[in-house]
Amino acid sequence: MLALTLSAHGSLDKLEVRDDLPVPQVVAPTDVRIRMTAAALNRLDLFVIDGLPGVTNTPPWIMGADGTGVVDQVGTDVSSVAPGDTVIINPGISCRTCEFCLEGDHPLCVKYGILGEHLPGTIAEYVVVPAANVRTIPRTIPSAAAAAFSLATLTAWRMVVSRAMVKPGETVLIWGIGGGVALAALQIAKLRGANAWVTSGSDEKLQRAQALGADAVFDHRRPDVAKEIRARTNKRGVDVVIDNVGEATWPGSLLVLGKRGRLVSCGGTSGPSLTMDVRRLFWNQWTIMGSTMGSDVEYDEIVSEFRGGHLMPPVDSIHNIRDGRQAFERLVSGQQFGKIVIDIAGR
Repeated sequence: MLALTLSAHGSLDKLEVRDDLPVPQVVAPTDVRIRMTAAALNRLDLFVIDGLPGVTNTPPWIMGADGTGVVDQVGTDVSSVAPGDTVIINPGISCRTCEFCLEGDHPLCVKYGILGEHLPGTIAEYVVVPAANVRTIPRTIPSAAAAAFSLATLTAWRMVVSRAMVKPGETVLIWGIGGGVALAALQIAKLRGANAWVTSGSDEKLQRAQALGADAVFDHRRPDVAKEIRARTNKRGVDVVIDNVGEATWPGSLLVLGKRGRLVSCGGTSGPSLTMDVRRLFWNQWTIMGSTMGSDVEYDEIVSEFRGGHLMPPVDSIHNIRDGRQAFERLVSGQQFGKIVIDIAGR
């Protein structure tokens, strides 16, 4: 089997295309094997390359969390999909027996794992996952969009809809437009009838975000960008901040957050350590929330929108699996607007 693998942690030099890996087998009665058409990269993949605390990856480790393909084989208990179906994959695998799973809050599962991080990934000719993680989609949807859809859109949906509970007319600030989660958050905020404000350090990305419906754009290279955003609201502040950057944006996020504001964080790409004045927290009655991935119900909600032609993820570029290193270099550059996709079927 052909796959893009990691031979050791440390750098992109450790990425290697292998064509001698065994094809994964359907073992459990609820397993589904998918012949992959395309996969997509996430910043998570860079963290995997660097090495994540508490996570052990055995080389050759198959990379990738997102993907789409055609069902190849199913276990004896599977009735939700059949061989020949075109599908997308929810990359979050849960045990479905712990207290959180039984409550339907699968991302809090005590054994939760993500494809490409805790389990072999999607940048391969074949992937085996539980049927509960697979959804059918129309064959007419471009494979690049399908590959790029799941992780970022599910993460953003939980942040905007389930956690922040964004309402029509509210103002939502999204840091760092251009990445998958930020772009999905923009689309979802607009779908909810909110005013979506975005930031970037690229004039081109800001222009493209406006074309996607952003109501206001801000250059976060300016040292006073947070004051500029606050001034735009006559010092009222915004209702919701979507932040996946962490250290670099945290002070600005708090500065622009209005009374009763909700701040939702799903990452710390600029660093994990934060400080704040607790007096501002209780005086303004803020709600500060963490969020990651999503549940089965949330996945069904976004897939329904996707099937209906909504929440289509912008695709930055498509790379052949044998040029996987170039795809990762594009991700490292930070220049992308949208998802970086790896073509597997067209090798």
